[in-house]
Amino acid sequence: MATTKAAPPTGDQREADPPPGRQSASSLVLTMLLLLVVAAQGPIRRGLAAPAMESWMTVFVAVVVQALPFLVLGVLLSAAIAVFVPPSFFARALPERPVLAVPAAGVAGAVLPGCECASVPVAGALVRRGVTPAAALAFLLSAPAINPIVLTATAVAFPREPRMVLARFVASLVVACAMGWLWHRLGRTDWLRPPARPSTEGLGKGAAFWASVRHDVMHAGGFLVVGAMVAATLKAVVPAGWLRAAADGPVVSVLVLAVLAVLLSICSEADAFVAASLSQFSLTARLAFLVVGPMIDLKLFAMQTATFGRGFALRFAPATFALAVVVAALTGAVLL
Repeated sequence: MATTKAAPPTGDQREADPPPGRQSASSLVLTMLLLLVVAAQGPIRRGLAAPAMESWMTVFVAVVVQALPFLVLGVLLSAAIAVFVPPSFFARALPERPVLAVPAAGVAGAVLPGCECASVPVAGALVRRGVTPAAALAFLLSAPAINPIVLTATAVAFPREPRMVLARFVASLVVACAMGWLWHRLGRTDWLRPPARPSTEGLGKGAAFWASVRHDVMHAGGFLVVGAMVAATLKAVVPAGWLRAAADGPVVSVLVLAVLAVLLSICSEADAFVAASLSQFSLTARLAFLVVGPMIDLKLFAMQTATFGRGFALRFAPATFALAVVVAALTGAVLL
């Protein structure tokens, strides 16, 4: 008698259908969590109504809401680059010598209307498509700092100080190119260890595009939420009086606003308005806030770790912060 065997599951089916035991455990955990929330809704409601918690939630939601659209934009651009742009395009668009490719990529960042959340996945896609990492990193730093939307927002936020627009453009581009050249000189390939990505071999262009979008949204989005939670926590616990005391020292004020830019993790599309509101600080200190923030902050550090690996982020972030502070201070001393 003939027997019929069930076809073995495909790779996609195995990934889509978790084992039955895991499904039951996840359902049980979710049910227990919902019951716990219902049972403790009174204390939870009182806790959420506390002023500190309201401030925390405001900052958290603001950071996520500001960043998420640009993260999605960057993910779409990243997927489009990975699927539809042939590697030969980048070979023709950028100079062959990395020393010349770095400034070309830095200037190219001026034409992408997105924030830092969009630039991270795009830079990751450039590295995967064979662009020299030094040029991709220059693009990573320059794109969120000198694109037309950010510079327009800076001009609107500082209507009586048009020099802030020029100072922000010059300082940010100098830092981006300097970090690209520094990576070309001292960087090592084994420091770049991006996480494994699902293979799209054999898929059509449409299926490969959406597979890349789903992967990057889930991966980078999780780190964005974690970074926003940390930024909101720090914002809620730092006393406002400390900022007023720090504004009196010229050197201390630059360092304070540079650190504040890292902790607040504000989107580059909106940070100029926050900087303009810090009127107790000097223009140079506020320039440091605008140069450092789009290049390194808590959520960016988390996203860079997810995209390029922890070894890269632990070396790249401190160097970027130190160089951005120095260049911003020197630019402010000359132009402001």
